[in-house]
Amino acid sequence: MAKLLEKLIELKGISKSFDDEPVLKSINLYIRDGEFVTLLGPSGCGKTTMLRIIGGFETADEGALFFDGAEISEVPAYKRPVNTVFQKYALFPHLNVYENIAFPLRLKKVDEESIKTRVTEMLRMVALVGFENKDVSTLSGGQQQRVAIARALISHPKVLLLDEPLGALDLKLRKDMQNELKNIQKAVGITFIYVTHDQEEALSMSDTIVVMAEGEIQQIGTPTDIYNEPKNAFVADFIGESNIVDGVMLADKSVRMSGHTFECLDGGFAKNEAVDVVVRPEDVDVVAPEKGMLTGVVTSVTFKGVHYEIIVDIGGFKWMIQTTDYVAPEQRIGLYIEPDAIHIMKKSKYSGMFGDYSSFSDEIDQLSDADAAEEF
Repeated sequence: MAKLLEKLIELKGISKSFDDEPVLKSINLYIRDGEFVTLLGPSGCGKTTMLRIIGGFETADEGALFFDGAEISEVPAYKRPVNTVFQKYALFPHLNVYENIAFPLRLKKVDEESIKTRVTEMLRMVALVGFENKDVSTLSGGQQQRVAIARALISHPKVLLLDEPLGALDLKLRKDMQNELKNIQKAVGITFIYVTHDQEEALSMSDTIVVMAEGEIQQIGTPTDIYNEPKNAFVADFIGESNIVDGVMLADKSVRMSGHTFECLDGGFAKNEAVDVVVRPEDVDVVAPEKGMLTGVVTSVTFKGVHYEIIVDIGGFKWMIQTTDYVAPEQRIGLYIEPDAIHIMKKSKYSGMFGDYSSFSDEIDQLSDADAAEEF
Protein backbone atom coordinates (compact mmCIF):
# COMPACT_ATOMS: atom_id res chain seq x y z
CA MET A 1 0.00 0.00 0.00
CA ALA A 2 1.23 3.51 -0.78
CA LYS A 3 2.63 5.54 2.09
CA LEU A 4 -0.23 7.51 3.59
CA LEU A 5 -0.01 11.21 2.83
CA GLU A 6 -2.09 13.86 4.52
CA LYS A 7 -5.15 15.37 2.91
CA LEU A 8 -5.33 14.21 -0.69
CA ILE A 9 -9.01 15.25 -0.56
CA GLU A 10 -10.46 17.76 1.88
CA LEU A 11 -14.05 18.86 2.38
CA LYS A 12 -14.50 22.12 4.30
CA GLY A 13 -17.97 23.18 5.44
CA ILE A 14 -19.74 21.22 2.67
CA SER A 15 -23.54 21.59 2.78
CA LYS A 16 -26.18 20.42 0.33
CA SER A 17 -29.97 20.53 0.24
CA PHE A 18 -32.56 19.10 -2.12
CA ASP A 19 -35.97 20.82 -2.20
CA ASP A 20 -35.00 22.79 0.91
CA GLU A 21 -34.30 19.53 2.75
CA PRO A 22 -30.71 19.50 4.14
CA VAL A 23 -28.85 16.36 3.06
CA LEU A 24 -25.34 17.39 4.14
CA LYS A 25 -24.76 19.79 7.03
CA SER A 26 -21.39 21.56 7.08
CA ILE A 27 -19.25 18.48 6.51
CA ASN A 28 -15.53 18.69 7.38
CA LEU A 29 -13.46 15.69 6.35
CA TYR A 30 -10.07 14.88 4.89
CA ILE A 31 -9.05 11.70 3.08
CA ARG A 32 -5.45 10.58 2.71
CA ASP A 33 -3.56 9.25 -0.29
CA GLY A 34 -3.63 5.46 -0.54
CA GLU A 35 -6.40 5.09 2.04
CA PHE A 36 -9.47 2.84 1.84
CA VAL A 37 -12.22 5.05 3.29
CA THR A 38 -15.81 3.89 3.74
CA LEU A 39 -18.75 6.27 4.08
CA LEU A 40 -21.16 4.24 6.18
CA GLY A 41 -24.71 5.01 7.22
CA PRO A 42 -28.39 4.24 6.72
CA SER A 43 -30.50 5.23 3.74
CA GLY A 44 -30.80 9.00 3.37
CA CYS A 45 -27.83 9.90 5.59
CA GLY A 46 -26.06 11.80 2.77
CA LYS A 47 -23.19 9.43 2.02
CA THR A 48 -23.94 9.07 -1.71
CA THR A 49 -24.40 12.84 -2.05
CA MET A 50 -20.96 13.34 -0.52
CA LEU A 51 -19.47 10.84 -2.97
CA ARG A 52 -21.15 12.57 -5.91
CA ILE A 53 -19.81 15.96 -4.79
CA ILE A 54 -16.28 14.51 -4.68
CA GLY A 55 -16.80 13.00 -8.14
CA GLY A 56 -18.17 16.23 -9.61
CA PHE A 57 -21.69 14.90 -10.27
CA GLU A 58 -23.23 17.29 -7.70
CA THR A 59 -22.22 20.79 -6.60
CA ALA A 60 -22.28 21.77 -2.93
CA ASP A 61 -24.48 24.70 -1.88
CA GLU A 62 -21.81 25.84 0.57
CA GLY A 63 -18.22 24.98 1.41
CA ALA A 64 -15.05 24.13 -0.49
CA LEU A 65 -13.59 20.93 -1.96
CA PHE A 66 -9.82 20.54 -2.26
CA PHE A 67 -7.82 17.95 -4.19
CA ASP A 68 -4.09 17.80 -3.52
CA GLY A 69 -4.32 21.33 -2.09
CA ALA A 70 -6.18 22.85 -5.07
CA GLU A 71 -9.83 23.96 -4.85
CA ILE A 72 -11.81 21.93 -7.41
CA SER A 73 -15.47 22.76 -6.70
CA GLU A 74 -15.87 24.26 -10.18
CA VAL A 75 -13.82 21.60 -12.00
CA PRO A 76 -16.14 19.36 -14.09
CA ALA A 77 -16.27 15.63 -13.38
CA TYR A 78 -14.41 14.61 -16.55
CA LYS A 79 -11.42 16.79 -15.59
CA ARG A 80 -11.02 15.36 -12.11
CA PRO A 81 -8.46 12.54 -11.51
CA VAL A 82 -11.32 10.40 -10.21
CA ASN A 83 -13.30 7.46 -11.59
CA THR A 84 -16.52 5.92 -10.28
CA VAL A 85 -17.91 2.38 -10.09
CA PHE A 86 -21.67 2.32 -9.51
CA GLN A 87 -23.95 -0.50 -8.35
CA LYS A 88 -25.19 -0.70 -11.94
CA TYR A 89 -21.96 -1.33 -13.79
CA ALA A 90 -23.02 0.36 -17.08
CA LEU A 91 -20.95 -1.98 -19.25
CA PHE A 92 -21.35 -1.72 -23.03
CA PRO A 93 -23.33 -4.81 -24.12
CA HIS A 94 -22.10 -4.60 -27.73
CA LEU A 95 -18.41 -4.73 -26.67
CA ASN A 96 -16.52 -7.75 -25.35
CA VAL A 97 -14.55 -7.74 -22.09
CA TYR A 98 -11.33 -6.49 -23.73
CA GLU A 99 -13.04 -3.59 -25.49
CA ASN A 100 -15.07 -2.59 -22.42
CA ILE A 101 -11.85 -2.27 -20.42
CA ALA A 102 -10.01 -0.55 -23.28
CA PHE A 103 -12.77 1.99 -23.92
CA PRO A 104 -11.40 4.90 -21.80
CA LEU A 105 -8.00 4.60 -23.52
CA ARG A 106 -9.58 4.58 -26.98
CA LEU A 107 -11.36 7.84 -26.08
CA LYS A 108 -7.96 9.31 -25.27
CA LYS A 109 -6.55 7.96 -28.55
CA VAL A 110 -3.85 5.91 -26.81
CA ASP A 111 -1.77 3.79 -29.23
CA GLU A 112 -2.77 0.15 -29.73
CA GLU A 113 0.38 -1.36 -28.18
CA SER A 114 -0.07 0.63 -24.96
CA ILE A 115 -3.76 -0.32 -24.84
CA LYS A 116 -2.89 -4.02 -25.15
CA THR A 117 -0.28 -3.77 -22.38
CA ARG A 118 -2.57 -1.96 -19.99
CA VAL A 119 -5.65 -4.10 -20.67
CA THR A 120 -3.55 -7.23 -20.08
CA GLU A 121 -2.32 -5.73 -16.81
CA MET A 122 -5.88 -4.96 -15.72
CA LEU A 123 -7.16 -8.43 -16.67
CA ARG A 124 -4.45 -9.97 -14.52
CA MET A 125 -5.24 -7.67 -11.60
CA VAL A 126 -8.97 -8.50 -11.58
CA ALA A 127 -8.41 -12.24 -12.29
CA LEU A 128 -10.08 -12.25 -15.72
CA VAL A 129 -7.20 -13.47 -17.91
CA GLY A 130 -8.74 -15.61 -20.66
CA PHE A 131 -12.03 -13.67 -20.64
CA GLU A 132 -10.89 -11.06 -23.19
CA ASN A 133 -13.22 -12.14 -25.98
CA LYS A 134 -16.25 -13.01 -23.87
CA ASP A 135 -19.54 -11.17 -24.26
CA VAL A 136 -20.14 -9.18 -21.04
CA SER A 137 -23.77 -10.31 -20.94
CA THR A 138 -22.59 -13.92 -20.38
CA LEU A 139 -20.57 -13.00 -17.27
CA SER A 140 -21.65 -13.46 -13.67
CA GLY A 141 -22.42 -10.41 -11.53
CA GLY A 142 -19.03 -10.63 -9.82
CA GLN A 143 -17.21 -10.91 -13.16
CA GLN A 144 -19.12 -7.93 -14.57
CA GLN A 145 -18.17 -5.92 -11.53
CA ARG A 146 -14.49 -6.79 -12.02
CA VAL A 147 -14.73 -5.61 -15.64
CA ALA A 148 -16.22 -2.31 -14.39
CA ILE A 149 -13.39 -1.93 -11.85
CA ALA A 150 -10.74 -2.69 -14.48
CA ARG A 151 -12.29 -0.10 -16.83
CA ALA A 152 -12.31 2.46 -14.03
CA LEU A 153 -8.68 1.80 -13.07
CA ILE A 154 -7.11 1.60 -16.54
CA SER A 155 -6.84 5.40 -16.80
CA HIS A 156 -4.76 5.46 -13.60
CA PRO A 157 -7.05 7.74 -11.55
CA LYS A 158 -5.78 9.01 -8.21
CA VAL A 159 -9.09 8.12 -6.55
CA LEU A 160 -11.68 5.41 -7.20
CA LEU A 161 -15.21 6.12 -5.95
CA LEU A 162 -17.41 3.05 -5.35
CA ASP A 163 -21.13 3.60 -4.76
CA GLU A 164 -22.62 0.42 -3.19
CA PRO A 165 -20.95 -1.70 -5.92
CA LEU A 166 -21.71 -5.02 -4.20
CA GLY A 167 -25.40 -4.32 -3.56
CA ALA A 168 -26.65 -6.46 -6.46
CA LEU A 169 -24.61 -9.55 -5.55
CA ASP A 170 -25.65 -12.51 -3.41
CA LEU A 171 -24.17 -12.87 0.10
CA LYS A 172 -21.36 -15.33 -0.68
CA LEU A 173 -20.25 -13.42 -3.77
CA ARG A 174 -20.34 -10.16 -1.79
CA LYS A 175 -17.94 -11.62 0.77
CA ASP A 176 -15.61 -12.89 -1.97
CA MET A 177 -15.67 -9.51 -3.70
CA GLN A 178 -14.96 -7.66 -0.43
CA ASN A 179 -11.63 -9.52 -0.23
CA GLU A 180 -10.91 -8.96 -3.90
CA LEU A 181 -11.61 -5.22 -3.71
CA LYS A 182 -9.29 -4.81 -0.74
CA ASN A 183 -6.56 -6.78 -2.54
CA ILE A 184 -7.00 -4.66 -5.69
CA GLN A 185 -6.80 -1.47 -3.63
CA LYS A 186 -3.55 -2.64 -2.03
CA ALA A 187 -2.15 -3.62 -5.44
CA VAL A 188 -2.86 -0.27 -7.14
CA GLY A 189 -2.08 1.77 -4.00
CA ILE A 190 -4.60 4.52 -4.73
CA THR A 191 -7.36 6.01 -2.62
CA PHE A 192 -10.68 4.12 -2.60
CA ILE A 193 -13.78 5.92 -1.28
CA TYR A 194 -16.51 3.36 -0.73
CA VAL A 195 -20.19 3.95 0.06
CA THR A 196 -22.23 1.28 1.85
CA HIS A 197 -24.94 0.74 4.46
CA ASP A 198 -23.45 -2.69 5.27
CA GLN A 199 -21.58 -2.57 8.59
CA GLU A 200 -19.75 -5.88 8.09
CA GLU A 201 -18.54 -4.72 4.68
CA ALA A 202 -17.17 -1.51 6.20
CA LEU A 203 -15.45 -3.29 9.10
CA SER A 204 -13.77 -5.90 6.91
CA MET A 205 -12.47 -3.63 4.13
CA SER A 206 -11.69 -0.18 5.47
CA ASP A 207 -8.66 1.64 6.81
CA THR A 208 -10.99 4.41 7.96
CA ILE A 209 -14.77 4.45 8.47
CA VAL A 210 -16.85 7.64 8.39
CA VAL A 211 -20.16 6.93 10.15
CA MET A 212 -22.96 9.24 9.03
CA ALA A 213 -26.53 9.98 10.13
CA GLU A 214 -28.94 12.76 9.20
CA GLY A 215 -26.41 14.57 7.00
CA GLU A 216 -23.76 14.75 9.72
CA ILE A 217 -20.59 12.81 10.53
CA GLN A 218 -21.07 10.94 13.80
CA GLN A 219 -17.60 9.42 14.09
CA ILE A 220 -14.40 8.89 12.10
CA GLY A 221 -11.96 6.13 13.00
CA THR A 222 -10.44 2.76 12.27
CA PRO A 223 -12.81 -0.24 12.23
CA THR A 224 -11.44 -1.29 15.64
CA ASP A 225 -11.96 2.17 17.15
CA ILE A 226 -15.47 2.50 15.73
CA TYR A 227 -16.50 -0.91 17.06
CA ASN A 228 -14.78 -0.79 20.46
CA GLU A 229 -15.11 2.93 21.24
CA PRO A 230 -18.36 4.23 19.70
CA LYS A 231 -18.94 7.95 20.30
CA ASN A 232 -22.70 7.84 20.76
CA ALA A 233 -25.74 5.57 20.84
CA PHE A 234 -26.29 5.82 17.07
CA VAL A 235 -22.78 4.55 16.26
CA ALA A 236 -22.93 1.85 18.94
CA ASP A 237 -26.23 0.56 17.54
CA PHE A 238 -25.39 0.88 13.84
CA ILE A 239 -22.03 -0.91 14.05
CA GLY A 240 -22.89 -4.43 15.17
CA GLU A 241 -25.26 -5.28 18.01
CA SER A 242 -25.18 -3.35 21.30
CA ASN A 243 -27.02 -3.30 24.58
CA ILE A 244 -27.26 0.41 25.45
CA VAL A 245 -28.42 0.97 29.01
CA ASP A 246 -29.00 4.14 31.03
CA GLY A 247 -26.30 4.54 33.66
CA VAL A 248 -24.83 6.98 36.19
CA MET A 249 -21.09 7.52 36.69
CA LEU A 250 -20.54 7.32 40.46
CA ALA A 251 -16.83 8.06 40.06
CA ASP A 252 -14.02 7.32 37.63
CA LYS A 253 -14.15 3.60 36.74
CA SER A 254 -17.43 3.07 38.57
CA VAL A 255 -20.85 3.06 36.91
CA ARG A 256 -24.30 2.08 38.14
CA MET A 257 -26.81 0.53 35.75
CA SER A 258 -29.77 -1.85 36.05
CA GLY A 259 -29.57 -1.66 39.85
CA HIS A 260 -25.96 -2.84 40.12
CA THR A 261 -22.63 -1.00 40.45
CA PHE A 262 -20.02 -2.11 37.92
CA GLU A 263 -16.30 -1.54 37.68
CA CYS A 264 -15.31 -0.16 34.25
CA LEU A 265 -12.24 1.35 32.58
CA ASP A 266 -13.67 4.77 31.70
CA GLY A 267 -13.21 8.06 33.53
CA GLY A 268 -13.36 11.80 33.03
CA PHE A 269 -17.10 12.12 33.62
CA ALA A 270 -18.72 14.32 36.25
CA LYS A 271 -19.77 12.66 39.51
CA ASN A 272 -23.32 11.31 39.13
CA GLU A 273 -23.37 12.24 35.41
CA ALA A 274 -26.06 10.41 33.44
CA VAL A 275 -24.43 8.33 30.69
CA ASP A 276 -25.15 5.67 28.09
CA VAL A 277 -23.53 2.32 28.88
CA VAL A 278 -22.67 -0.01 25.98
CA VAL A 279 -22.16 -3.75 26.41
CA ARG A 280 -21.67 -5.89 23.30
CA PRO A 281 -23.68 -9.16 23.25
CA GLU A 282 -20.54 -11.29 22.78
CA ASP A 283 -18.88 -9.76 25.87
CA VAL A 284 -21.42 -11.06 28.41
CA ASP A 285 -20.86 -14.37 30.24
CA VAL A 286 -23.92 -16.45 31.08
CA VAL A 287 -23.64 -17.85 34.63
CA ALA A 288 -25.89 -19.36 37.28
CA PRO A 289 -28.32 -16.77 38.70
CA GLU A 290 -26.61 -16.74 42.11
CA LYS A 291 -23.26 -15.88 40.45
CA GLY A 292 -24.63 -13.14 38.20
CA MET A 293 -24.19 -9.40 38.59
CA LEU A 294 -27.59 -9.15 36.90
CA THR A 295 -30.29 -11.78 36.55
CA GLY A 296 -33.08 -12.13 34.05
CA VAL A 297 -35.42 -14.47 32.20
CA VAL A 298 -34.68 -15.72 28.67
CA THR A 299 -37.52 -14.68 26.35
CA SER A 300 -36.19 -16.05 23.04
CA VAL A 301 -33.37 -18.22 21.67
CA THR A 302 -32.17 -18.18 18.04
CA PHE A 303 -29.50 -20.56 16.71
CA LYS A 304 -27.03 -18.65 14.51
CA GLY A 305 -24.64 -21.46 13.56
CA VAL A 306 -21.56 -20.48 15.58
CA HIS A 307 -23.54 -19.21 18.56
CA TYR A 308 -26.97 -18.80 20.09
CA GLU A 309 -28.54 -15.35 20.17
CA ILE A 310 -30.68 -15.02 23.27
CA ILE A 311 -32.89 -12.19 24.46
CA VAL A 312 -33.01 -11.73 28.24
CA ASP A 313 -35.54 -9.62 30.13
CA ILE A 314 -33.81 -7.71 32.94
CA GLY A 315 -36.27 -5.48 34.75
CA GLY A 316 -38.29 -4.87 31.59
CA PHE A 317 -35.22 -4.04 29.44
CA LYS A 318 -34.41 -6.70 26.84
CA TRP A 319 -30.70 -7.54 26.52
CA MET A 320 -29.18 -9.49 23.63
CA ILE A 321 -26.54 -12.06 24.57
CA GLN A 322 -24.49 -14.19 22.19
CA THR A 323 -23.28 -17.47 23.68
CA THR A 324 -22.02 -20.84 22.43
CA ASP A 325 -23.92 -22.58 25.26
CA TYR A 326 -27.58 -23.46 24.78
CA VAL A 327 -29.99 -21.71 27.15
CA ALA A 328 -33.66 -22.69 27.25
CA PRO A 329 -36.48 -20.15 26.85
CA GLU A 330 -38.07 -19.11 30.18
CA GLN A 331 -34.86 -20.05 32.04
CA ARG A 332 -33.58 -17.62 34.68
CA ILE A 333 -29.91 -16.86 34.14
CA GLY A 334 -27.20 -14.64 35.57
CA LEU A 335 -25.02 -12.24 33.56
CA TYR A 336 -21.39 -11.59 34.43
CA ILE A 337 -19.72 -8.58 32.79
CA GLU A 338 -15.97 -7.85 33.01
CA PRO A 339 -14.80 -4.21 33.41
CA ASP A 340 -13.25 -4.12 29.90
CA ALA A 341 -16.61 -5.15 28.37
CA ILE A 342 -18.26 -1.92 29.56
CA HIS A 343 -17.97 1.24 27.45
CA ILE A 344 -19.28 4.58 28.70
CA MET A 345 -20.63 7.25 26.32
CA LYS A 346 -21.92 10.75 26.92
CA LYS A 347 -25.64 11.29 26.44
CA SER A 348 -26.63 12.49 22.95
CA LYS A 349 -29.76 13.17 20.93
CA TYR A 350 -29.76 9.45 20.10
CA SER A 351 -29.91 8.36 23.76
CA GLY A 352 -32.90 6.18 24.53
CA MET A 353 -33.52 5.38 20.85
CA PHE A 354 -31.44 2.19 20.60
CA GLY A 355 -30.09 -0.75 22.54
CA ASP A 356 -33.28 -2.36 23.91
CA TYR A 357 -34.17 -5.56 22.00
CA SER A 358 -37.87 -5.60 22.96
CA SER A 359 -38.90 -5.20 19.31
CA PHE A 360 -35.95 -7.04 17.74
CA SER A 361 -36.55 -9.41 14.84
CA ASP A 362 -34.55 -10.59 11.85
CA GLU A 363 -37.46 -9.57 9.60
CA ILE A 364 -37.10 -5.92 10.65
CA ASP A 365 -33.37 -6.08 9.86
CA GLN A 366 -34.06 -7.56 6.43
CA LEU A 367 -36.69 -4.92 5.66
CA SER A 368 -34.27 -2.13 6.57
CA ASP A 369 -31.63 -3.68 4.28
CA ALA A 370 -34.11 -3.72 1.40
CA ASP A 371 -35.10 -0.13 2.09
CA ALA A 372 -31.47 0.94 2.00
CA ALA A 373 -31.47 0.67 -1.79
CA GLU A 374 -33.24 4.06 -1.67
CA GLU A 375 -30.47 6.60 -1.05
CA PHE A 376 -29.80 10.30 -1.52
